[in-house]
Amino acid sequence: MGTLYLVATPIGNLEDITLRALRVLKEVAAIAAEDTRTTRKLLNHYQIRQRLLSYNEHNMRARTPQLLALLKEADLALVSEAGTPAISDPGHDLVVAAIRAGYPVVPIPGASALLAALVVSGFDARRFTCLGFLPRRAGELRRLLQRVEAERRTVVAFESPHRLRRTLDEIRALWPERRIAVCREMTKAFEEVFRGTVTEAAAHFDEPRGEFTLVLEGAAADVPKASIEDVRNELFHLRDTGAKSRDAVRRVAEATGRPHREVYRLWLEITQRG
Repeated sequence: MGTLYLVATPIGNLEDITLRALRVLKEVAAIAAEDTRTTRKLLNHYQIRQRLLSYNEHNMRARTPQLLALLKEADLALVSEAGTPAISDPGHDLVVAAIRAGYPVVPIPGASALLAALVVSGFDARRFTCLGFLPRRAGELRRLLQRVEAERRTVVAFESPHRLRRTLDEIRALWPERRIAVCREMTKAFEEVFRGTVTEAAAHFDEPRGEFTLVLEGAAADVPKASIEDVRNELFHLRDTGAKSRDAVRRVAEATGRPHREVYRLWLEITQRG
């Protein structure tokens, strides 16, 4: 009976691989990879000639039984396109199938974009939650963000460059002053870690390029919620004193414990009445 090894590979810099990972990759009968082109570059760099098989969302239904059959006779390594396999990639399905079939599954720890971004963000890394890759549809993204509005733990998520601006705008609509770390191209030549408010991050990334990991500071401690009438009265007062929309909504939301979107809706009602 063979063993399925979950081998973490570099997220950019090819030096970020362990000696144990290299040994395992040289000893297994075959390597299942999410992206064979990326993995081939790594294997060529370290002169590893093992058989390479693709395992991705397009072929995993057909490939899973083939790999389980291979495990009957020999060891197999599973690698992601980058980082630790089975985190937001199809490798998870193979892990589950191997466990159910009774094969040993052994992790070979190493690089992880999630952990790299979390520890460099400066936010609380003792408790966190990962949302994986964020939804592509705006409505689904908005609902997901609303569900984690009161999340006290640090929140980590992955995003593509062509959707980054949209995502930052959606987050800004809910929590413009929440602190965020936007980590780009981790361990690569153009690595960047931007730390600031969501509003500042949205302004900073004009033409984003590369791979992004977002780390959002957890929500502040619960504040006793004021009544809707109290909120309206405070908003009326701020309107009459000439406060700007963003400042008024932020101040009242923080002072009353009411959700930012709720206070903003009340502000619109008040200001549109004249």
